[in-house]
Amino acid sequence: MRGAAVTLFLCGDVMLGRGVDQILPHPGDPALREAYVRDARAYVELAEAANGPIPRPVGFEWPWGEALAAIDEAAPDARIVNLETGVTRSGAFAPGKGVHYRMSPANLPCLSAARPDVCVLANNHVLDFGRPGLEETLDALADAGRAAAGAGRDLTAARRPAPVPLGHGRRVVVLAFGMPSSGIPPSWSAGPGRPGVDVVAEPSPSAAAAVAERIRRVRRPGDIVVVSVHWGPNWGYEVSREETGFAHALVDGGADVVHGHSSHHPRPLEVYRDRLVLYGCGDLVDDYEGIAGHERYRDDLRLLYFVGLEPDGRTAGVRMVPLQARRMRLRHASPEDAGWLRAVLDRTGRDLGTRVDREPDGALALLW
Repeated sequence: MRGAAVTLFLCGDVMLGRGVDQILPHPGDPALREAYVRDARAYVELAEAANGPIPRPVGFEWPWGEALAAIDEAAPDARIVNLETGVTRSGAFAPGKGVHYRMSPANLPCLSAARPDVCVLANNHVLDFGRPGLEETLDALADAGRAAAGAGRDLTAARRPAPVPLGHGRRVVVLAFGMPSSGIPPSWSAGPGRPGVDVVAEPSPSAAAAVAERIRRVRRPGDIVVVSVHWGPNWGYEVSREETGFAHALVDGGADVVHGHSSHHPRPLEVYRDRLVLYGCGDLVDDYEGIAGHERYRDDLRLLYFVGLEPDGRTAGVRMVPLQARRMRLRHASPEDAGWLRAVLDRTGRDLGTRVDREPDGALALLW
């Protein structure tokens, strides 16, 4: 009803391509052009070597595992994910990139299993198979009834906000863009008559002012505005002064939630002027299991973010459900692993004025 509180489900990268696509009912072409891996099924083998056999094919719900029940239990009013893969049959690999992600359009029911209201596409993999691959992705999402934000058939479409109706005229409105710091090639920028991503060059005051003007133009009374941004490196907990300044300017300009992603692990959280800033949500679904090199970040641990907002957009509470990727499926993290993640977020968030506590059911709660 009018004036009711709102609950959002937010997460970071959802990558249903490559190895994940190969275990689903309709796998696409497994060919890759990576330096050491030429077949996407090798990523399935890595996961199996680490944690045991994976049945093939699995059902469309398999990669989400125990996350689906947790999301449904929270009953969010809007579900927002960063879809970090092309949905295409194209074999036109984008030149100059070492890694390419694609999933078969026939496997899109895997995405629909989580019922996302908005799929953010402003990231560094949505054009891995060129502009035709992006257009096929947009068509596939539209056919499945999934709204997209942050990329489009031209700049106007890429910047078009994605609204989620809440009833009684209220909406959650999602604006999305990405930055080259996350690996988005500047040449992927959308333009007049040119499909692409809404690329913002850097987290500068002028860029924040431009986004604030967009918020001002689209916002209606009662709206909740989420600004989703793909930015920063894959690894590390440090939040730069430029990032905090940019996030604060977005809030000053009307954002109720800043939804950051790109990092492969969760980064610190902040509440600024009663508005939530997620500097990096980490990965949620992918095929990275068994890949060595950054073990100290524990990127096998994932988070579901449930954000409670007051009717005016102020943050009422943030509940995070820790999960772990095993056999390309999400399961609830053990108390020990959840405790490790709590300690990391608690320590790295102190300079931003936040703490993280454990709830009796194992979820993590943000304190500020």
